[in-house]
Amino acid sequence: MSKKIKEDLVKTLEELKTQGTYKQERIIATAQGVKIGVNVGKFFRHRKKVLNFCSNNYLGLANDRRLIKAASKTMEKWGYGLSSVRFICGTQEIHKQLEDKVSEFLGTEDTIIYSSCFDANAGLFEALLGEQDAIITDELNHASIIDGVRMCKAQRLIYKHSDMRDICVDETAGKFSRGLEYCLKITQDCRYRIIATDGVFSMDGDIAKLKEICDLADRYDALVMVDDSHATGYIGITGRGTHEHCEVMRRVDIVTTTFGKALGGASGGCTSGRKEIIEILRQRSRPYLFSNTLAPAIVGATLKALDILSESSELRDKVMSNAFYLRKKMVDAGFDIVPGQGAIVPVMLYSELLAVKMADMLLKEGIYVIGFTYPVVPKNKARIRVQLSAAHSIDDLNKAIRAFVKVGKELGVIK
Repeated sequence: MSKKIKEDLVKTLEELKTQGTYKQERIIATAQGVKIGVNVGKFFRHRKKVLNFCSNNYLGLANDRRLIKAASKTMEKWGYGLSSVRFICGTQEIHKQLEDKVSEFLGTEDTIIYSSCFDANAGLFEALLGEQDAIITDELNHASIIDGVRMCKAQRLIYKHSDMRDICVDETAGKFSRGLEYCLKITQDCRYRIIATDGVFSMDGDIAKLKEICDLADRYDALVMVDDSHATGYIGITGRGTHEHCEVMRRVDIVTTTFGKALGGASGGCTSGRKEIIEILRQRSRPYLFSNTLAPAIVGATLKALDILSESSELRDKVMSNAFYLRKKMVDAGFDIVPGQGAIVPVMLYSELLAVKMADMLLKEGIYVIGFTYPVVPKNKARIRVQLSAAHSIDDLNKAIRAFVKVGKELGVIK
C-alpha cells in the first residue's frame, strides 16, 4: 500500500471516531436470541449476559428449535450447498417449493429467490427499465433500493418522505420539495414508471401510505414496488406485510423482502409479484444469474417459518403488543420517540456522540442497543433504534425501560 493512501485512511478513521460515527462491532458469544452473551472489556476477554433490543428477530425465530430441526433435516437430505447458480445446476425441488409458498403467503402470482433482499433490490430495476423510463423513490428508502436505482439507466426522481402531494412548500425554509404526485405529473411522457418505497422504514419504523400510493399509481399508470423486509411476518393482521396492513394486497405489483429478519434471521430474500415481471427477472437479473443458489438449510428453515406463521398469529400478536407497551412507557418517561405502529421504536438523541455514549452506558446496565449515526441515518438525526421481539417478556421490557430512564437522566436526555 502506498504511504499516502495509508496515512489518509488512518486519518479518516480517526475523524470517524472523533465525530462519533465510527462503527464498533460487538462480539456475541452465544446464539442469537433475546438473552445473549457479549464479549466486553479489554481484548473482549469477559462475557456479559444482556437483553437484546437491537436485533431484527421480530418473531423470536432466530434460535427456534423447530427451525433448527428443519434446517438440519433439509441439509441432511439436500446437502450443504449447490456450488452453482440457479439456471446452470442450482435449482432443487425445495427452491421451487419455497417460491410457491412465498407467493401463497404474500398473495402474489410468482416469486424469485435471491441470496439476500439487497440482491433482490439490486437486480430489479436494471432488468426492467431503460433510459426512457423513470423510478420515483421515497427519500428515506433503504440503501439497497438506492443502489439498485443507481445501477439502472432510468431517470430517478426522489419525493419527500411519505408525501403524496404535488408541490410541498416549506415556508420557514423558503423552498419547496417534490411530493409523489408532482413526480408522477412531470414523468408522464416516460414509457414506464415505478414508484419504489419501503413498506416499514427501517430507521423511523413508520409505514408507507400504500393505499394512497396505489391510488396515485392507478391514476398515472405506474407500477408500485414495496420493500417489505421490516414487515413480512408480523405487519398486517396475519403478518403478510404492509400491503395487507394497508388493504392493497392485489394492487402492489412488486414486493421484495428478506428471510433474514422475522422469518428466522438467517439470510436470503426474494422478489414476488406479477408473473411476467418475475419471469423477466429470471432472464435478466444479474444478482440472480451470477450468484450461488440459496443454501438448502435456509430454504428448509424458511419453509418451516412460513408454516408456523400460516397456522397462527400468536407470535405476530405478541411482538405488536410488546411494541405498543414499550412505546407508551418510553413516551410517558419523556423520551423523544418517532411515532409508529411496528416493532421498531426509535429513541431520538440527534447527537452522534450522545447516541454512542448512551448505548455504551446501557450495555453496562445489561441492555444491548446500538447508537445509529451518519451515514446510516442523516447527520444530526442520531438515535437508538429499539427493536422488539415476540420472545421478550414484560419483565424484559420493564428492565429495559428502567435502564433507559436511569441512563437518560444521567445524560440529561430526560428530566
